[in-house]
Amino acid sequence: MDASGVALSVGMAAAAGLVGCFAVMRRMTLASDALSHVALPGIGIALALRVHPGLGALAALLAGAALIWGIERRTGISTETVVGVVFSLALAVGAMLATGEELVDALLGAPGTLGGWEVGLGLLGALAVTVFVLVERHRLVLSIVSADIARTSGVRVERLELAFLLAFALTVALGLRYLGVLLMGSLVIIPAATAKNVARDLGQMFAVAVAVATTSTLGGELLAARLHRPTGPLIIAVTAAAFFGSLLLRRR
Repeated sequence: MDASGVALSVGMAAAAGLVGCFAVMRRMTLASDALSHVALPGIGIALALRVHPGLGALAALLAGAALIWGIERRTGISTETVVGVVFSLALAVGAMLATGEELVDALLGAPGTLGGWEVGLGLLGALAVTVFVLVERHRLVLSIVSADIARTSGVRVERLELAFLLAFALTVALGLRYLGVLLMGSLVIIPAATAKNVARDLGQMFAVAVAVATTSTLGGELLAARLHRPTGPLIIAVTAAAFFGSLLLRRR
């Protein structure tokens, strides 16, 4: 992999680690994995229109995040329930729109040569997510602890929740090329869960989650090149190994 590909991998993994910390704190563990499947209809439509599938995935994820936020806000139904309904619909529509081979590539990822514009947009997206999380981290924590206290402190909780869902959707879109729809949610959740086992405060949790996500991504890519195996599963295998290692540290 060239330098631009390495930079994009690191940026994507760092964004996933940071967003994952708040996804874990918001108890969106299962919802996070399901949300990535919302990209399927966008990929199918993009392929039918002969547009880059990454753009279709991004559009579908952002639209799905806005839809989930709108339904949750109007009905009061939990995020996990709304995501589950949208996920099921997206999976069905995506399966209808994509052929068998295209669907496998979308589900498991299809790494290849990245264009210059893909690298540029990917790095900008990773930077945007990273800046958002770091700038809004205190407001995000306060809204998790108590939405009412956050509102009385001047935090626009509903708008912040929408911004977080959009940042989450953008993070998922960044990693679809490497891990696909099935595995990208895992890269968001597992490093953050690993960090939660060993970190003593939010700063440590950020640092550990980013370190686990980036080293697992780079390590998985190196193993894939040496073993001639798919990249995504190896990245998640390395990440999961780090998680089980953190359980031992937690016991001590």
